[in-house]
Amino acid sequence: MMFTMMSMMMALTISIIMMIMCTLISKTSEKDREKMSPFECGFDPKSSARTPFSIQFFLIAVLFLIFDIEIAIMLPIILTMKWSLTKTWIMTIMMFILILIIGLYHEWNNGVLEWAK
Repeated sequence: MMFTMMSMMMALTISIIMMIMCTLISKTSEKDREKMSPFECGFDPKSSARTPFSIQFFLIAVLFLIFDIEIAIMLPIILTMKWSLTKTWIMTIMMFILILIIGLYHEWNNGVLEWAK
């Protein structure tokens, strides 16, 4: 019990020290107009470096990554079918796919998948 408490206190102390050190080190200097301007090989930039980013594109990219990872998770599940109980295996797969379908339906209802509005 004492070892656990000491470990927790040590982890908390190290975390606090690291956070304090990061805030002290990461202080930025005063913002200078030249430092804030974009740099393109010594020439003036052709377009603004701070162009607006499409949130719709970002959301679709995140959805793609989520479903890509889900497929990578599902592939080993097929290999485990030999070693697990059939009823348990089917319930696990069905729950996993049901959660994915509910998430997709939720995104569709919120209009995330509609590119043009």
